[in-house]
Amino acid sequence: MIESKNQKRIWLFVILAFGLSWAIALIIYSRGGLAGSREIAPGISEAFLLVSFGYMLAPAVAHVLTRLLTGEGWRGMALRPHLGRNRRWWLVAWLGTAALLLTGLGVYFLVFPGNFDASFSLTRELLAEVETRTGQPAPFSPAVFLIVQFFQALLLAPLLNLVNIFGEEFGWRGYLQPKLMPLGFPKAMLWMGLIWGLWHWPLVAMGHAYGLEYRGAPWLGMLTFTWFIFVTGTFFGWLAMRSRSIWPAVIAHATLNGLAPIAAFLVQGDPNPLLGPSAAGLVGGIGLTAAALWLFLRTQVPASEPALASPTAS
Repeated sequence: MIESKNQKRIWLFVILAFGLSWAIALIIYSRGGLAGSREIAPGISEAFLLVSFGYMLAPAVAHVLTRLLTGEGWRGMALRPHLGRNRRWWLVAWLGTAALLLTGLGVYFLVFPGNFDASFSLTRELLAEVETRTGQPAPFSPAVFLIVQFFQALLLAPLLNLVNIFGEEFGWRGYLQPKLMPLGFPKAMLWMGLIWGLWHWPLVAMGHAYGLEYRGAPWLGMLTFTWFIFVTGTFFGWLAMRSRSIWPAVIAHATLNGLAPIAAFLVQGDPNPLLGPSAAGLVGGIGLTAAALWLFLRTQVPASEPALASPTAS
């Protein structure tokens, strides 16, 4: 049972997080949406900056404002990394996330082999552009280039995505999850998935994750993405709970976002984006789904334990 004072804090946090983010979404929509946003630097659009450093940071701002407005204080924010005892959870967050993403990608191409681009045509085009621009032959074959890009993304993603991902995780895992944990891990994750999923809806309605060319757009995309958020949120929430820190969840989230574009270099044809190959698809995300459902069904936390305590069974 959630205490009355924490119920009020939850409502205030959710209203602030949604209000701030959705106001930014309205600005993006009024200025051409995600696809029509003006470019302010090569490869960087106005919408990209508003999403990365406005929309995604709003949950962190809501966290701080809720504590200030309610006089709650600053304890229990789960900001300590606990590096000594959490080394394995940092590795699970980093390498485990990559393994689950690759598993889903592999399953997708087994189910839809016709969508696998064995010639790596997009990569060949990029290398051809480099050769034209530099006048020098490409140093790698397309396959080797992709492997290099994958490991480069794996190494750099947690750093490059740190600021905006922290904004989300400091809000959702650092504030909302501990408040919901008296419900037990499964119910808390269901509510987390629903709330975090709905929070993404304005972006998905403007084409985030799936575009707008699929049948049933944007509503089917909004529902599918909510399922994806429940799955990833359960995995991230379990990491935060096991480590008693938001940082493994930040690392896992940043790794997932950083590696997600790899799928675009392997696909051909006109696949249904709601199925894959990205991890946000129902088939492309099967690795994360399997892991999250196993954790969802197996993890129980006594109500007497701290909000981000290690579970008694997993």
